[in-house]
Amino acid sequence: MSTADHSNDSADRRTVSLVTLGCARNEVDSEELAARLESTGWTLDDSGDASVVLVNTCGFIAAAKKDSIDTLLAAADSGARVVAAGCLAERYGAELAESLPEADAVLSFDDYASIGERLDDVLAGRGHRAHTPQDRRKLLPLSPVERSGADVRVPGHGDPPADLGAPDLPEGIAPASGPRVLRRRLGGGPAAPLKLASGCDRRCTFCAIPAFRGAYVSRRPTEILDEARWLASQGVREIVLVSENSTSYGKDLGDIRLLETLLPELAALDGIERVRVSYLQPAELRPGLIEAIATTPGVVPYFDLSFQHASGPLLRRMRRFGDRERFLGLLEQIRALAPEAGVRSNFIVGFPGETEQDVDELAQFLTAARLDAIGVFGYSDEEGTEAVGFDGKLDADEIDARVADLSSLAEELTAQRAEERIGSVVEVLVEEPGEGRAAHQAPEIDGGVTLKGDAPVGRIVRARVVEAMGVDLLAVVDGP
Repeated sequence: MSTADHSNDSADRRTVSLVTLGCARNEVDSEELAARLESTGWTLDDSGDASVVLVNTCGFIAAAKKDSIDTLLAAADSGARVVAAGCLAERYGAELAESLPEADAVLSFDDYASIGERLDDVLAGRGHRAHTPQDRRKLLPLSPVERSGADVRVPGHGDPPADLGAPDLPEGIAPASGPRVLRRRLGGGPAAPLKLASGCDRRCTFCAIPAFRGAYVSRRPTEILDEARWLASQGVREIVLVSENSTSYGKDLGDIRLLETLLPELAALDGIERVRVSYLQPAELRPGLIEAIATTPGVVPYFDLSFQHASGPLLRRMRRFGDRERFLGLLEQIRALAPEAGVRSNFIVGFPGETEQDVDELAQFLTAARLDAIGVFGYSDEEGTEAVGFDGKLDADEIDARVADLSSLAEELTAQRAEERIGSVVEVLVEEPGEGRAAHQAPEIDGGVTLKGDAPVGRIVRARVVEAMGVDLLAVVDGP
């Protein structure tokens, strides 16, 4: 897009609108970008009149890619200069830049540390050569314990430049001093994600994420605790730990059980009333971590388990582990320690070679598992993954039919699970007047609770469930 295509009124204003797509990990990355931009003199502007729109894209599956492209095109229609960052930009680089001339720049994760300069170039009409994508797993040593200190850009982990570490950082950027991650909250509310780690060392045959997010890198406990303290000072009461695989936390720091130590420390911080862990791998969920999540005061008994399927043979084809019996046994272990624990999972339907028997196995698992939230997704080929070359591909109509059948079953089963909670007392974090979430409900994805009675925003109140509406609950406040 040429400079002449933009209005002269905004051409010299260093204002930027940040649009975030995708998962909670992207939210954290955007808040790092926001802090870096403000520290270099850029002003965040959500009025619709910003000179630059920076889109933090998602590049996970076909639907997410389409949403990212549509958002970039819509931003270009506004007359602003448009910059693509995030997973789609990292994954496709120069290819995206060539196919989407409406974007003034396509940035890599390696550009994040200099994001202010990159946007200065865009605002001045100076061209930016998009990167050639690379397998970011190869940027770090194969052995996890050798990764510490490697000079590789990891979103959400980067140290601010030395001249930005002084106590006179702009108000609202975290923390005020020290060589730690910069962060500016872009949203309000009493809950916030906190990045535990980035990347993934697993080799699931359907997933491209490790190639563009890189190998697994844990953040050090001191960084996480410092950021949690800052979030508490911003009014956050619930911390949601996010990563590609939280069960691997600490393996590159020399202690695979580090999360069991970190959780009670986080829960003990002043102002933090709930700690939630997301993205757990069933095959790595050891007894000590189950106990820590299920029984530590202040840590909600919530298990976001990445089952993906329940047929043993199909899971092996996905290069994953487990089956219906093992997964049900895992749920028994969890509920023996925390009978009211919340459990959610996602499942892929229509994977190459999936038989009707495999589908029946999954349906039997869902019926027996009593999950609180279930996501069902149809398989689609992802470039660069092993499954692209598999035989036994199902046609799109068959995949759609299986998704529809299992989604209908999931909707019925999760509604039944919600009905089981009628009469129970739940602790609800009030996020807006009359609305909140119980311990078994994660932000944005698991339903919520409508409250009757006095429920101040930002407080956790006890309430008795009187009605279920799908996965949502109606509850009467008992007291604080």
